[in-house]
Formats: sequence, C-alpha cells, structure tokens
Amino acid sequence: QVQLVESGGGLVQPGGSLRLSCAASGSVFSPNAVGWYRQAPGNQREQVAVIGSAGTIRYADSVKGRFTISRDNAKNMVYLQMNSLTPEDTAVYYCRRTIVGGGDYWGQGTQVTVSS
Repeated sequence: QVQLVESGGGLVQPGGSLRLSCAASGSVFSPNAVGWYRQAPGNQREQVAVIGSAGTIRYADSVKGRFTISRDNAKNMVYLQMNSLTPEDTAVYYCRRTIVGGGDYWGQGTQVTVSS
C-alpha cells in the first residue's frame, strides 16, 4: 500500500503562484509514474501534468508554460509549481502515483482557489 498526502493548496489572487507537494509513504516501489490531476465543481477530473515511469513529462495544454511538475525520488516527493494562476485553475488538485506492475494510488486532494 502507498499513502499520498498533498499540501500547499490555498487561496491566491489571479497572477499569483502556488507550489503543491505530494508526499508518498509505504511500499513506494520503482519504476512508477506520478502526476497531478484536478477537478473543478461540475467537471470531470482532468490530467494536469504527469511524469511517466521513464521520465517523460506531459502537460495539459491549458497549463503549458505556467505549471512545472518535478519529483524527488530520494524523498518520494512530487511537486507542482503553478505560476500565473487564473480563476480557471480553481479546483481540487489530486496527486496520483502508479506503480509499474503494482497499484494505482490517489491522494485526498488539496483545494486551490484563484480569486481576487
């Protein structure tokens, strides 16, 4: 089992920045893929940014150039640096970790609200 805990969400003004963190604990085996997803009220959960098990990084078109995903394998941490935030980025952000040949795990989510 793997436990994921997100942190770093909050209220920020348009144009501001936030850095989300996701800490993993438990049986965090490699290789694994990690990613950030978000879900706004009334919308389906959508992929924001992912790092594949081979290191390939993909971003949703809506966040390209503004968000940066990174990982620290030694600490079992994943980060999402979010810049130039807009109200359309308001959502609950979820961390996901998929163990190759193993399980698929989600965090409980952290709320990001972009508002003036």
